[in-house]
Amino acid sequence: MNQAATSTPDVFAQRSFFATPLARSFVTVVVCTLALLVACLIFAPSAVSWGAFSGSLPFAAIIAIVGLGQLLVVQQGGFDLSLPGAVSLAVVTATHEAHQNNGLLFYAVFLSIGFALAAGIANGILIAYFRLNAIIATIGMNALLYAGVFAVCGGTPSITTTLLADIAGGETWRIPNAVLFALAALVLVSFILKKTVVGRRFEAVGANPFAAQATGLRVQTHQLMAYVFAQLLYCMAGILIAGITREPTAFQGDSLLLPSVAVVVLGGTSLLGGRGFPISTVIAAFFLNQLSQFALAIGVPYSAQTIIQALALGFGISVYSIKWTVNLTKKNQTNGGLHE
Repeated sequence: MNQAATSTPDVFAQRSFFATPLARSFVTVVVCTLALLVACLIFAPSAVSWGAFSGSLPFAAIIAIVGLGQLLVVQQGGFDLSLPGAVSLAVVTATHEAHQNNGLLFYAVFLSIGFALAAGIANGILIAYFRLNAIIATIGMNALLYAGVFAVCGGTPSITTTLLADIAGGETWRIPNAVLFALAALVLVSFILKKTVVGRRFEAVGANPFAAQATGLRVQTHQLMAYVFAQLLYCMAGILIAGITREPTAFQGDSLLLPSVAVVVLGGTSLLGGRGFPISTVIAAFFLNQLSQFALAIGVPYSAQTIIQALALGFGISVYSIKWTVNLTKKNQTNGGLHE
């Protein structure tokens, strides 16, 4: 009896680790990433050289940042299709409003943040308070944001300032600064979601808004803040793109919508809302970016990148639809009976 009683906590500890969605999502994306790196070493060593990493990691960081923004919205059971317009508006504002003058850069950055706040509040009010469908509301907002893009730049690219290029495109201790910004965003989002009361309430609202409202939680406020903070993260990504790319176009955000959803799904977050996994989402961003690098290294044309991202999205949905937890409770009961 004593041996059975002693072993029970360990068994339940193992069950709580291996059966929770957090462990499954983290282990799955890490294993897939390691397997991809091994495949790169065997079939395309150039894809894992330091030169390849230093060139591709800033773009992986961009995907991670927009993925974190999309994560917040998906946790509330929605999709933010205004991401392309939001990123593009931040890009053109940071470049055109600075007029290649380092002294005007901070004005351009604050103006970009102002646009992001306005778009996030508008999305949140339409969806949380007026009950508009999230897809319809954010598609309309995306059109308005692109109208702002053409109002700012007229569709013509502009050269970024040297200060923004040094900040966004530079390195610190041989680590691209864009990666450091992505890590800072990860720490902030993870801390708020996992270590604060607000974050736990946010996840509860996303899991079941009706039950959350019955307990007195402000459902609309949490949904509104999801879209506001998502827009701020898109704005950060756009400003970084404006610095990484010397002469960015007015449509830089178009290629980021599908990857933002793919990394959220690969990270294990349910598309129906609820609990989210920021760390797994960021690792999934590195996986998706490295998958693109591997495909290019073995000769897959760049035009097929969207197909690869779509396949990764389908892979994530299929993997997390399979119930592969082990029924350790029954095994524990059996072992307990044998010890008795």
